[in-house]
Amino acid sequence: MSGWAIYPSLKGRSVFISGGGSGIGASITEAFAQQGARVAFCDLSEEPSRELVARLGQDGHGEVLFQKADVRDIEQLRATIARAAEVNGPITVLVNNAARDDRHSFETVTPEYWDERYAVNLRHQFFAAQAVYPMMKDAGGGSIINFGSTSWMMGLGGMPAYTSAKSAVAGLTRGLARDFGPANIRVNGIAPGWIMTERQKSLWLTPEGEEELMKRQCLKRQLQPVEMARLTLFLASDDSSAMTNQTYVADGGWV
Repeated sequence: MSGWAIYPSLKGRSVFISGGGSGIGASITEAFAQQGARVAFCDLSEEPSRELVARLGQDGHGEVLFQKADVRDIEQLRATIARAAEVNGPITVLVNNAARDDRHSFETVTPEYWDERYAVNLRHQFFAAQAVYPMMKDAGGGSIINFGSTSWMMGLGGMPAYTSAKSAVAGLTRGLARDFGPANIRVNGIAPGWIMTERQKSLWLTPEGEEELMKRQCLKRQLQPVEMARLTLFLASDDSSAMTNQTYVADGGWV
């Protein structure tokens, strides 16, 4: 963490992260733990999540609470959030990170598949925010960070259910910011570009794709998950106390 900003306002704060066991989510989980926050996360992938918890414990970052949960199951998500609050205290930082960018042809999409893609990429963000609202209101405020994507801004094809769901995150963020603002709860979004998680590198990154990346980005390098974690920390901290109702694009200058 050498060279990183340290946010005193995050020390001891109760944080909940969806999809916090791998990729961008794992970097966010680690970053909050390094700040001394009380961190809980859910994820569907059990093995990497438990490995992350063990590593953070060995590194001296305290106990991080992992719960296996499927964010498509709203009752399970609510129970997971309630348990996190029971262990770590009322949640005052929520990071809605869980998502899957599976490619799909528009010809093959069924109503059931469409609804499932919205459940994993959008719907849970609203219900997680709904669940933490009373805690944040009673605590005098809080910060919610919703993860979107630049895919719809770029006009990418090959995954219409994903891109449309992710575009809706921006609208959800603005609506919740207006509704939650009187309780001093800030709601912001992050729209990452092409971030080089292990999933992206193993499934989607090709020589042709990397060539296009270097051509389109202003920054001529691969963007890393930790860079999204740093922005998340700032938006969660009191250093950004006047900032709400915004979506911040972090894509190296592609769009």
